[in-house]
Amino acid sequence: MNTQIRFDDGGAYERYMGKWSQLVGDGFIDWLAPASNLRWLDVGCGNGAFTESLMQRCAPRLVHGVDPSEGQLNYARTRLSARGAQFTKADAMGLPFEGNSFDAAVMPLVIFFVPEPARGVAEMARVVSPGGTVSAYAWDLAGGGFPYESLHAEMRELGTPALMPPSPDASRLENLKALWNGAGLIRVETREITVHRSFVDFEDYWATVRGGPSVGQGLAATTPEKIALLQARMRAHLPADATGRITYSARANAVKGRVPG
Repeated sequence: MNTQIRFDDGGAYERYMGKWSQLVGDGFIDWLAPASNLRWLDVGCGNGAFTESLMQRCAPRLVHGVDPSEGQLNYARTRLSARGAQFTKADAMGLPFEGNSFDAAVMPLVIFFVPEPARGVAEMARVVSPGGTVSAYAWDLAGGGFPYESLHAEMRELGTPALMPPSPDASRLENLKALWNGAGLIRVETREITVHRSFVDFEDYWATVRGGPSVGQGLAATTPEKIALLQARMRAHLPADATGRITYSARANAVKGRVPG
């Protein structure tokens, strides 16, 4: 069985995680309060959810997104608000850029997917000009902040755990701070960002999570009986109002620092 989470379907990712990404991304940009006319690098841009926010809110001089999935990049190129951005297939641990190519590099919801997070942070620091910003935000996996943690917990109880990224501990606040300090970045700051999302009803929620790679791949070899039991448990567990609408929160950890000089 393939134990690697793969994000190849940009449309399914948009419903599963893109909406969450934009919610937390807005809070992240508010915290960064970046200047306009910067050269941005979006590392692990996926289907362009955060790239779109950069284009809409930050008045950039340029934005370049990189991701290992051509499927995700193809979806990113279709976003109206992301037009004007450039997209390249690349690995976070080996960025195809010279030093001083960007004024700001960001890694949105990605650092726990990087097999060697320190290499990824060092690469961002390498390509950003002196005085520029290197930043990231990531779901607090260890602290239960992942948007679908309650679902994952029920899956573990049923013996069908969801797939996990290779570096989940990288999302801890103290580890993010250590990674940024270890890369030689200065004026390092961290913070938590909490967001809320609503689903029309349970059917909307269930269709959304079934399209998510960590869940869909985890249930691929599960019996229909276990899936039905999981569905029943989640229906009982999730907070629904009188109309059936489901609203709950998720929490991300964020970090930023500057390249010396």
